[in-house]
Amino acid sequence: MLKVTFKQQGSDDVEIFASAHENLLALARKANVAIDAPCSGNASCGKCRVKLVSGELHSPKSRHITDEEYAAGWRLACISEVVADVVIEVPDIASAYKSRMKVADLSSKAEIEIFEKIQKEIEAAGIPFKNSYLSFTVRLDVPSLDNTMPDNERLLRAVGALYPDLRPNMSFAVLQKLPDVLREADFVVRCIVRRTHHCLELLDICPATDTTPLCGLAVDIGTTTVSALLVDLQSGAILAKASAGNGQIRYGADVINRIVESSKEGGRERLQKAIVEETLNPMFRNMCAHAKVQPERVYCAVFASNSTMNHLLVGVNANPLRMEPYIPAFFETDAVHARDLRLCINPDAPVVIAPNIGSYVGGDITAGTLASMIWHKPEMSVFIDLGTNGEIVFGNSDFLMSCACSAGPAFEGGDISCGMRATDGAIEACTIDPQTMEPSFEIIGEPGQKPVGLCGSGIIDVISELYKHGIINAKGLFVREGKRVKRDGFGSGSYVLAFKEEADSVKDIVLTEADIDNFVRAKGAIFSAINTLLSSLDFDVSMVEKVYVAGGIGSGINMKNAIGIGMFPDVEVEKYEYIGNSSLCGAYAMLLSDAAREKVLELAHSMTYLELSTTPGYMDAFVAACFIPHTDASLFPSVVQDFGGQE
Repeated sequence: MLKVTFKQQGSDDVEIFASAHENLLALARKANVAIDAPCSGNASCGKCRVKLVSGELHSPKSRHITDEEYAAGWRLACISEVVADVVIEVPDIASAYKSRMKVADLSSKAEIEIFEKIQKEIEAAGIPFKNSYLSFTVRLDVPSLDNTMPDNERLLRAVGALYPDLRPNMSFAVLQKLPDVLREADFVVRCIVRRTHHCLELLDICPATDTTPLCGLAVDIGTTTVSALLVDLQSGAILAKASAGNGQIRYGADVINRIVESSKEGGRERLQKAIVEETLNPMFRNMCAHAKVQPERVYCAVFASNSTMNHLLVGVNANPLRMEPYIPAFFETDAVHARDLRLCINPDAPVVIAPNIGSYVGGDITAGTLASMIWHKPEMSVFIDLGTNGEIVFGNSDFLMSCACSAGPAFEGGDISCGMRATDGAIEACTIDPQTMEPSFEIIGEPGQKPVGLCGSGIIDVISELYKHGIINAKGLFVREGKRVKRDGFGSGSYVLAFKEEADSVKDIVLTEADIDNFVRAKGAIFSAINTLLSSLDFDVSMVEKVYVAGGIGSGINMKNAIGIGMFPDVEVEKYEYIGNSSLCGAYAMLLSDAAREKVLELAHSMTYLELSTTPGYMDAFVAACFIPHTDASLFPSVVQDFGGQE
């Protein structure tokens, strides 16, 4: 047996024994060592870079690693085999899926305004922000030789006297703690309950002096990024927010690779562990610690996720989702509780999953549609959610139609060599001087923060600027030379956003032609999906009165630049509105409002789903859109006028 030692910055070394010629990436996964592998090990993304410190690996050269880097010990884990005892350094790079979990108060004015605006709009539509969670104090008779009623019956009778029309019941978890709490509190206790139809579920008891808020969680599980809010269920106050990479990303950046991995022996357990134990539970514990709330005082969790993420979260076979006729195990369910998923919150907390409406249009879109409010407006609107899957909803208060396209992880930094999530160090906006080709950035983080990589909104700006100034052509190839344009040994070009001495990085921050090609394919998927959806109803873009854009790709998108590269239809910029993480906003509304939860179910049942893969003409539309801005210049008259129509 051979010994493999993984050295990780800020963590203890991890040792594992291996057989000769065992794959290094597979060993890292087995040892639970975090190595970013968006392509799930097919050597196409080049992000599973590790450094050979000592020993020997059988590892062929790759286009993703230069000769100098190879000589310095850099290898791709996915194509490396262990042939001797080795010591491997795993770099703490910004694109690593576990990097930079952020937990904070909801301090951003823009974020506060978005949540307040959505709450006001939903309430104005006749949906009250009221839920079924209550807390109250009861004083019980103290037991004696003349009053020998058991503790559970004593409490249930007292609760039933306060709510005679409801039948109270008690969970096993409450029964276990009941004798101790009653006696510690001198039989004066605070009850945490949830009303359900004709029942009153007793979720928790504590001393009457306890003033801890009743808390709930709103969670958006994206294929790349997970975001969450810790919320006071009674006041609606947001106590903490958090975001982190989805731990499943080491099994592939897209849902298809995840499903394939889950179909292998033990795969479902691995994928569920990656999201629950490695991502959600650490996030929830950190949020609760930040808000000074015990995790068991969280009594509800609402999840808004795509169909695949929903299946992998609950550990249900997702393989039928990727095979014709694309049938999911469920669209909606109310059978899940925190204990079923081993979530580190109150075990009896119901887990609410926003309903799916198709194999690739999930609860993130039904929740996001609620938040967009297009269902309550007479004008024809398009709602676009940018993520690993691009989902589009078109309609108004009379009808809604949806579709989904596989955009890949580019909008969240995946499949881009310098890509990263929208977190500290990410370039989120950029301009380029047309003469000197020198860039100017806006970087997420504190003043003085050095660039680490590019998030989605920054990638849009950079490609738009490169095209507008004739640095790249419509195919995304570099056609100008300069200090910032580099060529490899095969003549392929790249643009240096920041040399390593200017950046908080071990190497230059570079956008390559391969990166541009990946992003152009992603934007082409979005545009062709919008066009196909409209065409299927005999509409065109001139009939669209409002476009709502959602997704956590940065603090906002430069809509003119997004139109300029052919990602969005060429309509007036004033028609566009960026509404942030609409999935999380919808989950927040569902957490606080039982009526909002019912409305999301209604939207899911009434929305028509268009399967693009079986729609005639979609693939032709996609291929035509994989140029900047498009092969049909007549679709983008303002781009031809403003950008010069580079060839």
